[in-house]
Amino acid sequence: MKILFCGDISGEAGRTAIKTYIPKLKEKLSLDAIIANAENAAHGLGLTPKTYNELLRAGIDVMTMGNHTFDKMVVTEIWQHDNVLVRPLNYPADTAGKGFHIFSVSNKRVCVVQILGRAFMNTKLELADPFQTIQTFINEHQKDYDILIVDYHAETTAEKVAMGYFLDGKAILVIGTHTHIPTADAHLLEKGTAFMTDVGMCGDYTSVLGMTRETAFSHFGIGMEQTRFEPASNAITLSAALVEIDNKTLRPKSIQSIILGDTLENTIKI
Repeated sequence: MKILFCGDISGEAGRTAIKTYIPKLKEKLSLDAIIANAENAAHGLGLTPKTYNELLRAGIDVMTMGNHTFDKMVVTEIWQHDNVLVRPLNYPADTAGKGFHIFSVSNKRVCVVQILGRAFMNTKLELADPFQTIQTFINEHQKDYDILIVDYHAETTAEKVAMGYFLDGKAILVIGTHTHIPTADAHLLEKGTAFMTDVGMCGDYTSVLGMTRETAFSHFGIGMEQTRFEPASNAITLSAALVEIDNKTLRPKSIQSIILGDTLENTIKI
């Protein structure tokens, strides 16, 4: 079984990268499922029903969100229908949406969960302990799935690495999102879990994390008038992680970074 996890889709450039490369990768790699983080898909912040459906048509099977889940409140309309959208599990219990999604892949039940980190995380909602939340989820639901995939949406590398080891042997894949920069540490942990600190971004890497350099300067420069962030769309790059899972043992065999596009060095030819 081969599952591709695509990093944070940032604005139009990210959506274009998905539409450009996913069909080719699906054919070349014989992918069984494609998961993507979509919290920045609509003009760089949030998700709308229109962009959600656009990504479904492009071949995404499940979408995860993050701290920008409710930046566009129309996202709640998606949860009013059959959907494959996952928001952070450790949001308050009465929050709209759902924190996990289970779907069938090659006759196996694959569960996708998202957990939001707390270190330096800017969120309007109070977050439950991410470690306790995911452990409670596993205790209550492990009979409901065969394969567990965890998107850990966190700011610091240390917190992501800690979660990787905490879930080693409990999840098939623990993948970091949020910081939009792919890390060079895709590997199998001691007990077999596939791990990568951050899968990176699908979007324009000639930008500041998907936003135009000019609008970003004003947020960091001293004495500069702060302007609204605007998504960049000069170049397109797809950053993802490919996980191959043994169909018999249901253990990961390998994890590798997949990068395609205009800016970063490509890791695969299509």
